[in-house]
Amino acid sequence: MPLSDDLQPDSLRQAFGRFPSGIAALCSLVDGAPQGIVASSFTVGVSMDPPLVMFAVQNTSRTWPLVRRSGRIGVSVLGTGHDGVCRQIASKTGDRFAGLRLHTTDGGAILLGEAALWLECSVEQEIPAGDHHVVLLRVHRLDRHQDAHEPLIFHASGFTRLEQPSYV
Repeated sequence: MPLSDDLQPDSLRQAFGRFPSGIAALCSLVDGAPQGIVASSFTVGVSMDPPLVMFAVQNTSRTWPLVRRSGRIGVSVLGTGHDGVCRQIASKTGDRFAGLRLHTTDGGAILLGEAALWLECSVEQEIPAGDHHVVLLRVHRLDRHQDAHEPLIFHASGFTRLEQPSYV
């Protein structure tokens, strides 16, 4: 099968959507109010020494400049029950944190309840990458919720979950 040379944004979005990814909410307290973005480009294990994770953010984001100026950023890897939470935080209007169970650290990082994983991070480096920036975050603290929900998966422009194999 020949490869397509259609590299228009819609075609790329559909193609890139074939790769499943987890979703993270990156949130912090800014001037006394919660601010946050969601990222399906979040990647763990970039480096163990120092401990680094990363994600990509659009250059046009209006929220990222607010979040990045805070000292600490809470990264909540969203769980299977968070598909509505993801849409709510990504919304361009309304109170994006209304009714959410939030935990705020002393450094101002905001973490979402029922997340699969919590990380408290700070910006290590931002690297221009076309119409995005790749952001490296240094991990300062974490909590691996042993009784947490399975991670929410974004695939083919929709939400899904990991299926546990059933053995007979």
